[in-house]
Amino acid sequence: MYIPKYFKVTDFNEITEFVSENSFGTIVTTNNGKPIATHIPLEFSKEGEDYFITGHMAYGNPQWRTFDTCEEALVIYQGPHAYISSSWYEHENVSTWNYQAVHVYGKATRMEADKLKQDLSKLQEKYEKHRKNAILWENLSPEFLENQLKGVVGFKIKVREIQAAYKLSQNRNEEDYLNIIDELQKEENINSKRMAEIMKKRVNDK
Repeated sequence: MYIPKYFKVTDFNEITEFVSENSFGTIVTTNNGKPIATHIPLEFSKEGEDYFITGHMAYGNPQWRTFDTCEEALVIYQGPHAYISSSWYEHENVSTWNYQAVHVYGKATRMEADKLKQDLSKLQEKYEKHRKNAILWENLSPEFLENQLKGVVGFKIKVREIQAAYKLSQNRNEEDYLNIIDELQKEENINSKRMAEIMKKRVNDK
C-alpha cells in the first residue's frame, strides 16, 4: 500500500485497536494469478510471540482451496472515509479523500476442527454476550453444531507484515484542519460525520 509519510501509522496498539473495531475485513488470495476476495468477520490474536488472523468461510467458497498454493494472503481492514472539498481550504488546492486502512500480509492455512470450534465460540461470545437472548456456543445442541461445522472451513493467517494508513488531513494547517471537521459535521453522509469525530479526537488527544 502506498503511504505518504504524513499518513503512516506505526503504533502497534493503535493499529490493533483499529482492527478490533473494524473487524469485518476482506481476505485476498490468488488463483493462477487471478485475485479472489471474501468479505468476512475476522479475529486478531496473539499466540506466543506471533500474531494471527483467524476466520472461517463457506465450504462452497473456492477461495479456501487457494491457501495451499498461494504464498501469501492479504487482509484489508477499512474504517470510515469521506470526500474533502478543496473549498474548505484557505488556499487554492485540489480536493481529496480521507480514510483509514490497514493491510496485513501473511501465510494462510486451514484450521484444525478443534481450533475452528474454539474460534467460532469466541466469535459468538464477542457478538452475542451482551444481547438479552444470547445465542452462545454452549447453548446449542451438539447435533446442530456438528451439522453446521460441515459447511464451513476455518483458517488462520500468521501475520508477517502490517501496513497502516490514516489519511486525516494531518498535512493541513490548524485552521484548515478545524474547518474540515466543521464542514464534515454538516454533511448528511454518516461516513463524513464519523470522519469528523475521528479527526476531532486526534485534536483532543494531543
